[in-house]
Amino acid sequence: MRRVSVFGATGSIGVATIELLQSQGGAEAFGIVALTGGRNTDLLARQARALKAEVAVTAHEECLEDLRAALAGSGIEAAAGPAALAEAADRPADWTMSAIVGAAGLVPGFRALAHGTTLALANKESLVTAGPLLLAEAAKHGARILPVDSEHSGIFQALVGEDMAAVERIVITASGGAFRDWPMERLAQATVAEASTHPNWAMGQRITIDSASMFNKALEVIETREFFGIDPDRIEVLVHPESLVHALVGFADGALMAHLGPPDMRHAIGYALNWPARAQLPVARLDLAQIGRLSFSAPDPERYPALRLAREVMAAGGLAGAAFNAAKEAALDAFIAGRVGFTEMAAVVEDTLERLAGEGGLGIPLADLDNVVEMDRLARIRAGEVIAARSGR
Repeated sequence: MRRVSVFGATGSIGVATIELLQSQGGAEAFGIVALTGGRNTDLLARQARALKAEVAVTAHEECLEDLRAALAGSGIEAAAGPAALAEAADRPADWTMSAIVGAAGLVPGFRALAHGTTLALANKESLVTAGPLLLAEAAKHGARILPVDSEHSGIFQALVGEDMAAVERIVITASGGAFRDWPMERLAQATVAEASTHPNWAMGQRITIDSASMFNKALEVIETREFFGIDPDRIEVLVHPESLVHALVGFADGALMAHLGPPDMRHAIGYALNWPARAQLPVARLDLAQIGRLSFSAPDPERYPALRLAREVMAAGGLAGAAFNAAKEAALDAFIAGRVGFTEMAAVVEDTLERLAGEGGLGIPLADLDNVVEMDRLARIRAGEVIAARSGR
């Protein structure tokens, strides 16, 4: 019986992971160690009860009493806060899902690797902010990191049995988000509600807005470089509105190996859960005759400046990835709060990076988690200053 933990169990990836665990036997087939979530303590408690978890953890200390009440009589331990998340990651598990959104997922995923087992990585920010450190930690403990982003799972699957030396390029696709067909002049007036509706996927609000701005894809470009060790100039992005081709790998002989699948994260999660085997999954089967056509186009750099910023970040190296992600998260918070407009998010990130570069902060080498965390803190402060100047408060 494999021991399993799910970090971020109440988010869209976490919920899909729980569904797959239940479809493959639930508590009778897996020993559930830890489930963690945010403020939705009712859902977290239901998940923990259904899977007979050892411990359930909410990231928010003020939610602890609600979680305890929801778990009363179950015998399941309840805990809260960053220290409790870290302690949960220290509990040995054979397979851990890292699906906490944002930089908050870095430390639990990093600590889970110490068990020398499998980390299913949906938290792209871990590779963006501290990729070399995360990969070195996995190598140190003989652990394995499996990608769960649909694009990187597709790349991983297309590379099975292949030699990375023969890889000429990697192409990841993007839906184009909620505003892919909007006139450019309308983007500045886009509302939070409009940006929170994805044309193809059912995801959380933050990642859906990141899809509309293409910041999500910008992070995935950096993630591709870190995970697969490929030069940035050999990573391409294509807008693919149907969201059926998740990634393509081009080889030295001119061949392109494509990964196709329905826009359903349960495929990538299920692949990581059952790897190296393939299991029956409750996902739709594609009918290509009914689909009829697949379309692709190059992303408009004016519409999606986040992609340019990602390439500048990769060229800078060091702590630039940590600064980029922190500034992006701060800009997103400001947009959701109504302090900046949709198109201002990229400007906030760019201004923040310029400030930090001017201070010499981006030139600091990526040494350990402490300086990643410090850069994250500093970048949020600088982004806050930029946001305040733009919003007039």
